[in-house]
Amino acid sequence: MPDTVESLEKADYELLAEFRHMLRCFLSFSEDAAAEAGLTAQQHQALLAIKGYPGRDHVTVGELAERLCVRPHSAVGLIDRLESHGWVRRAPGPEDRRQVVISLTPAAEDLLAGLSRVHRDEIRRLSPLLRTLFDRLEG
Repeated sequence: MPDTVESLEKADYELLAEFRHMLRCFLSFSEDAAAEAGLTAQQHQALLAIKGYPGRDHVTVGELAERLCVRPHSAVGLIDRLESHGWVRRAPGPEDRRQVVISLTPAAEDLLAGLSRVHRDEIRRLSPLLRTLFDRLEG
């Protein structure tokens, strides 16, 4: 059987390294922006996961855990901390009242809106650089 694995060249490693560097720079930017707003990176990600959940503005514990790539018991601890700050509220599920859904409070909505604006602006700033990088990768 012939070897069909495409070999990597120095330029491939350079592109991968540059991509990882850009990701790390964005994550560092995001962590700093969250900290300036009084949030940990995980708290920010949780608020964004709740607000950005497809089709609705609330999530179950399991859905949040899946979006954050954590176990449900870890998501519960995070929800407890968010709730203690007044950023989320729990309520019975609209379809199944045995289920608990998590939604943002107005304070969290305002906080997240500000953070999301600066993140959107940073992504717009990085967009041409990423396009160039992807074009080089495809070429």
